[in-house]
Amino acid sequence: MSIRVTAKARRGMVALAVAAGLAVGVAGCGGGGGDDKSPKASASASKSSGSNTNAQEGQTDTPLAELKGEDGLLLQITSADRDSGGFLTVNGVFKNDGSQSLVIPSILRGDETEIVQHGTSLGGATLVDSKGKKRYYVLRDTDGRPLTTTGLSTIQAGQTIPVFMQFPAPPADTTDVTLQLPTFSSGTIKISG
Repeated sequence: MSIRVTAKARRGMVALAVAAGLAVGVAGCGGGGGDDKSPKASASASKSSGSNTNAQEGQTDTPLAELKGEDGLLLQITSADRDSGGFLTVNGVFKNDGSQSLVIPSILRGDETEIVQHGTSLGGATLVDSKGKKRYYVLRDTDGRPLTTTGLSTIQAGQTIPVFMQFPAPPADTTDVTLQLPTFSSGTIKISG
């Protein structure tokens, strides 16, 4: 029993350390980047320390995958980076291809009680490793907040919002995973790193 508690506590401390590192990294990048294309769009990132990262890092011109949602809402995946700490960070952009503003569906947060209480997020996202026959869920910090973009509400026609999701990394020999998000089509993405 004490081994289980210790392992759980250790995982919590690792998540807390990652969250703190992300917060420090974002604070260091905070100046004025001069990107006025989406005013206040970056405010849609989490208000909690640790859930806010720069979704533009590692972005390429051609998305790794494009998941289609309802009413012209698209999720373009721009990177899926494995780090040495055993985490996989998926970055992307929400895009409203429709002609009217859209409310970001609250179902994207999933239905787990621990995640639901922290508001709208991408906490319902999962990665499927077909090769290893495993499904990976979005990581959470020690307070149960999902390590994804949170606080999403509406997106205007033609607007883009950078988003991210962090998962446990699949084994090193797994290079392709399928990203699933409620109300969106699935998409296969290639992991780098």
